Amino acid sequence: MTHVVTKPCDGCRYTDCVVVCPVECFYEVGEDKMIYIHPDECIDCEACVPECPVEAIFHEDDVPEDMQDYTQMNADKCEDENAECITEKKDPLC
Repeated sequence: MTHVVTKPCDGCRYTDCVVVCPVECFYEVGEDKMIYIHPDECIDCEACVPECPVEAIFHEDDVPEDMQDYTQMNADKCEDENAECITEKKDPLC
């Protein structure tokens, strides 16, 4: 199982969640305006969920219906050749 970063992160890109991740499964891709969770690296610990100030992180089974496409987006973006693991807090976009 995994967690998924969804639409509320787009344009904000808070990174409070990455500093609590014990397995470093958060990625950013170039100039994208959000971050992503690698589904094969996430251990489903839920440490990131309460840290997200915009409530953008959901367990994959609980992703709202209108944001289901973010599950595959997270997987695809983490496999992008320009994807870089992010482990430190950065300034948000908003």
